[in-house]
Amino acid sequence: MDACVVDDNWPLRRAAERFQVSVSTAQRWADRYRLYGEAGMTNRSSRPHTSPRRTPTRTERRIIKVRVLRRWGPARIAHLLRLVPSTVHRVLTRYGLARLTHLDRATGLVIRRYERARPGELVHVDIKKPGNIPDGGGHKVLGRQKGRKTRAGAGYSYLHTAVDDHSRLAYSQIHTDEKKETATGFWARAHAYFTQAGITVERVLTGNGACYRSRDWRDLLAAAGITHKRTRPYRPQTNGKVERFNRTLLDEWAYARPYRSEQERRDAFPQWLHTYNHHRGHTALKGQPPTSRVPNLTGQYT
Repeated sequence: MDACVVDDNWPLRRAAERFQVSVSTAQRWADRYRLYGEAGMTNRSSRPHTSPRRTPTRTERRIIKVRVLRRWGPARIAHLLRLVPSTVHRVLTRYGLARLTHLDRATGLVIRRYERARPGELVHVDIKKPGNIPDGGGHKVLGRQKGRKTRAGAGYSYLHTAVDDHSRLAYSQIHTDEKKETATGFWARAHAYFTQAGITVERVLTGNGACYRSRDWRDLLAAAGITHKRTRPYRPQTNGKVERFNRTLLDEWAYARPYRSEQERRDAFPQWLHTYNHHRGHTALKGQPPTSRVPNLTGQYT
């Protein structure tokens, strides 16, 4: 465009229309071409030469110091230093400090994300205990006051879950306890499910609950040639794949709608689990469901 205006004497309006820019933009580029030639046509940074309103360096250092030492979010740091939260957030972003959700709160170190190379190389196992819904519904149906009265004595459900690290394929069942007999029976069925899907389980990672420290659990895995690993005490993020599944399970099934009974919620679980495995896109799998990484999974969850 610049050569058209300067060398070929095109009118600015005609050049602007031809290259679909404004007349003022065409004028600016033509002037730059006259001054600098082809070298002046390279892209230039839009960053200003000076930023008189930028947060002072001393303030930025104080923000970073508080974040590193106390591991606070922008709002708390802003309150302590008498700043605006948006200013603190911009400083943290500018220096690439990790989100608090990506940090280990005890050490401040970035939690290292990993993924096993093949299905079955590692399976995460855990138990989640959501409270049961009383008959007639809980506080989401009856309101907070009435819901509190019906809550007493409702008890808990024990969701035993196994999640494959590579594919995120999940096998989960609802039980009434977390005894060793229940845990071993669950794993026997989970192992059969993964085997049917063409997955050879090599290692299993669990927490440190009594059922996972029992001889029954140890002998069951040893008989199948499976290595058993346990997480470090007080470090649940080590078992992060199944912990993330549990959070999804609570958000999208357990508390997704106001169920009127525990049985109604349990009846909805198999279909939700099927949707999770076969249809729900997973961000870590580039929007694909877990079945996209499984070699031989049948079309229907049983």
